[in-house]
Amino acid sequence: MRVAGIIALLAAAMPAVATRGTFGLALGNQNPDSSCKTADDYKKDFDAIKHLTTLVRTYSASDCDTAKNIVPAAKAKGFKVVLGVWPDYDESFNKDFKALKNTVPGNEEVIHAITVGSECLYRGDLIDAPKLLKRINQVKQEFDGVEVGTVDSWNKFADGTADPLITGGVTYFMANGFAYWQGQDIDNATATYFDDMAQAKAHIEKVAGDNAKKIRFGNGESGWPTDGGSDYGAAKASTKFAEKYYKNAVCAMLTWGIDVFYFEAFDETWKPDTKGDNGELKDEKHWGLFTDDRKAKFDLSCPN
Repeated sequence: MRVAGIIALLAAAMPAVATRGTFGLALGNQNPDSSCKTADDYKKDFDAIKHLTTLVRTYSASDCDTAKNIVPAAKAKGFKVVLGVWPDYDESFNKDFKALKNTVPGNEEVIHAITVGSECLYRGDLIDAPKLLKRINQVKQEFDGVEVGTVDSWNKFADGTADPLITGGVTYFMANGFAYWQGQDIDNATATYFDDMAQAKAHIEKVAGDNAKKIRFGNGESGWPTDGGSDYGAAKASTKFAEKYYKNAVCAMLTWGIDVFYFEAFDETWKPDTKGDNGELKDEKHWGLFTDDRKAKFDLSCPN
């Protein structure tokens, strides 16, 4: 889609005067030595990023006792957190749900939202939209007054896969969009990113119909690997390119009024290489805005 078409699509779905989007960071739950983070580790994380944001997103409430450890740290440092539930398996769902029930009550003021699922529709092999809807509703019923929704790849919102969630009353959607994983050259990355978000947002609001004003839409993940990462087609890992993507794409998306969670806060150097859709092993250790010892890789201010 041409840039003019992207802008028209976004503008049609936004108020005349858009409030700047909220910036957050995806935050891992393991230290560089792969040990689970404690409350004190999260406090150190928060101290390192507090000049940039006071909002972070996590993935599993039970894994590494994330909810148990991050919530008191967030309260101590004035942060808000998005807690995650892994719904694909009964065991993982039940563990995360139990962790939430042990942590959320009495701490609602620091819970920005709860997300049930992270690209589970994109993977498509363990859970479908109707089953995911049931699990979202189960969590919503337990935590009245807390925003509950899901995160998935932008194309699963744009192509109708997630329609049962929209018609089923879910109102919080975060769409992941990575121009990098679409093999885009850095010079085409911003246009690709805006196109992805525009398509997802427009489809959700079209299906929602009269309930579109109740929809809370954001970007659940986007980012670019820095020096040391793997290339993916025309997308080249580079700290220089990561800075360009951050300033040209992410900052611009915030200006358009879309909430953005950047992937990710810190390098996760403990991660093994992972196999991508093309079957090739890729390094995912160098996606942080900060190194694993909490040092910023480049200037993180957005252009005026």
